[in-house]
Amino acid sequence: MNIIKIMDENKLSISLEGRLDTTTAPDLEKALEGSLDGVSELVIDMGGLDYLSSAGLRILLGAQKSMNKQGSMKVTNVNETIMEIFEVTGFADILTIE
Repeated sequence: MNIIKIMDENKLSISLEGRLDTTTAPDLEKALEGSLDGVSELVIDMGGLDYLSSAGLRILLGAQKSMNKQGSMKVTNVNETIMEIFEVTGFADILTIE
């Protein structure tokens, strides 16, 4: 999986490409650790994401909880497959999806 981070003042944009699964979820967790300090807006672009597992959902939930305390988080460019996972798991009600 490729993780591209772009910091613009207090906005952090993260683009994901590939599979977010048990193997790659720790990579995203490490990319988020420490990067959220001083961030008031987090945007996660899933345009290049092919697959999302429960391990990936756990990382997204943790990021959402952190951002609830300090700002906002939104998920963008979600394909049909990933959106179906969000709907079935109830994440569609938790996350701001654009």
